Amino acid sequence: MTPVSPLTTTRKGRPTSTIVTVTLASFILLAVCYNTLWDVSSTNATSISTQPILVSTTITTIMSKIATFETSMGTFKAELYGEQMPITVGNFIDLANSGFYDGIHFHRVIPNFMDQFGCPYAKDPNSGRAGTGGPDPNTQFQGLDGKTYTRTRDGGIPDEVGKPHQKISNAAGTLSMANTGRPQSGGSQFFINVNDNTFLNWYDTSTPSAHPVFGKIVENYDLVVQISQVRTRSDNPIQPIKMISVRVA
Repeated sequence: MTPVSPLTTTRKGRPTSTIVTVTLASFILLAVCYNTLWDVSSTNATSISTQPILVSTTITTIMSKIATFETSMGTFKAELYGEQMPITVGNFIDLANSGFYDGIHFHRVIPNFMDQFGCPYAKDPNSGRAGTGGPDPNTQFQGLDGKTYTRTRDGGIPDEVGKPHQKISNAAGTLSMANTGRPQSGGSQFFINVNDNTFLNWYDTSTPSAHPVFGKIVENYDLVVQISQVRTRSDNPIQPIKMISVRVA
């Protein structure tokens, strides 16, 4: 079935895991007497006394998740943007870690464009319905913002577009949601850009396309490019490319 826009479903309707590192397990204050007391309640030092305290701490907070994709052609990994896109990433994690993606084939790959994946009908690599499916309707998942969301009767999720922190470009190597162009039509299908496809950005007014980015390849991007270059028939790989598993940690 021909998609209704460059990257659509046709259904109706930095590399690290989450880490909070605090040197020596807490805020360890190393006090040495000089002439200034540093206010440690903010990042700006403020002189408030003649008795000093030198503070030595290292605090690194990285709100991200790593997805590992094991395919019949090899393995690649992606960082998920959980902080910027908590609903989209929460939906993806729910599907991935429940085994939803296991056994599905890439159903649409185009060199110098993208690899599309995630339709449950594509468990049959030759299915004529590939590209039209999604998650079960009215099912629930947990967003990374701690809220519970219910998918639509078509399996769609809320669109994370329109806010400054969601302004992430469809650059080469990014993961982006496929949709029909209608609100809340994104579900399980997504694509991996192998080119800078800025015309797919929701904030690019040159086209009606609006595909929110929710992650980026951080390991073995070359494999993703190779997948896009295999021989195809109507954009479907002649030699099926199977997703053995997708897991997020």
